[in-house]
Amino acid sequence: MKSFLISGDRSGAGKTSITLGISAVLAKTSTVQTYKVAMDYIDTSYLSGVTGRPAYNLDSYVQSHAEMSGLFSYGSRDADFGIVEGVRGLYEGSEPLSDTGSTAAVAKRFDLPVVLVVNARSITRSAAAIVKGFQVFDPDVHIAGVILNNTGPGRHVQKATEAIEHYCGIPVLGAVPRSDEMQLASRHLGLVPFREGGGDELFTSRIEAVTDHVADHVDLDALKEVAQNVTPEDNEVTKKLAEHPGKTKRIGIAYDEAFNFYYGELSAVLESRGCEVVYFSPIRDSLPDCDGYIFGGGYPELFAKELAENASMCEDVLSAVKQDIPVYAECGGLMYLCSSLSIEDGWHNASGGTYPMCNVYDGKAKIPVQKVLGYVSGTANISARLIHFKGHEFHYSGVHLKDAVYSYVLDRGTGIMNGKDGAKKKNCIAAYTHLMPVASAELLYSVLQL
Repeated sequence: MKSFLISGDRSGAGKTSITLGISAVLAKTSTVQTYKVAMDYIDTSYLSGVTGRPAYNLDSYVQSHAEMSGLFSYGSRDADFGIVEGVRGLYEGSEPLSDTGSTAAVAKRFDLPVVLVVNARSITRSAAAIVKGFQVFDPDVHIAGVILNNTGPGRHVQKATEAIEHYCGIPVLGAVPRSDEMQLASRHLGLVPFREGGGDELFTSRIEAVTDHVADHVDLDALKEVAQNVTPEDNEVTKKLAEHPGKTKRIGIAYDEAFNFYYGELSAVLESRGCEVVYFSPIRDSLPDCDGYIFGGGYPELFAKELAENASMCEDVLSAVKQDIPVYAECGGLMYLCSSLSIEDGWHNASGGTYPMCNVYDGKAKIPVQKVLGYVSGTANISARLIHFKGHEFHYSGVHLKDAVYSYVLDRGTGIMNGKDGAKKKNCIAAYTHLMPVASAELLYSVLQL
């Protein structure tokens, strides 16, 4: 698999739109496998949408080397190109003096050539200084080329290109002019998820416009020359994900406009344990007959009215919990399992008011409250068994639960309250912590009793 990594010089440099456009163009004639550095659901939804293959996340803080390598290898099957999208700037990670959790750590782990996207707005020769700084900051990171973004008219591109190629000794692979066409629809947690917008003609035309704009201004042949043969060998993680034992249990996964924050390998992790995966919509379906349920994150606050109107679904979820059927919920799923969800008028075009939810937990969810964003680590107590885990939290909501019992104690992160997370109700666990399935398979299996 010929692979490369696309990083930005900072957040907002334009790497997501450029990665999306390159992936979409290459996928028209080749099989493209995409990856995303760090814990992110939304960018991967776009990458999956334009390539037709699940995108996988690589995170050196949450995942071990074996888990990252195994997932990289698992995704590479039958792929011609592997494209890794970075997170924030190239060197941002979990700590200021370490590259753990950063794009650079993934680049070094797999010896990936890096294509650096530089926001060149209003700079020319200074662009070379930026690139040079990135080169010397960590010589073990191989920056193989540059794509200039937000370029202007006249000699802007020529001057910036000459400076970079002279002082840095690497090629400029493209220069993407400033254009409204490059702006993807976004809201408080990032881009509008591909699952939500995929059926809308305007949304689809925006993706096509980004693809066309990138194709017109990036030298794809030169980019292919930069790519290197990077395909890690299969390891025990790869082999486990590829297992397909006989199906012994059915696991229902809530998946629709309100709940779609899932990692690409979730179904493989469950299926390798002998599970049949069944998808359902809490907005419009009935609860399917299953041995366990997962309610992931998403935007329940934007679809609170529709969720509340499907009262039979809420009643069936509460009944399932009362019957001791295992249920696992994250973030948006936690909000859905509360007694009610209150939304401030005007919050990102949501319908303000208070809406009844599933009433599994005696307490209210509210949005907005103070933003919470960052890595999480802690210990889960599941059936008197202690399991250490790492994850991520990102939300603008808060929940206030009465008489809650918590299964997670965090040594890093906020959780539901004061470092406590994983509210327990019979065989139901609901938390603000998002888990990566490969890294947290043991915890998922324990909660779902698999």
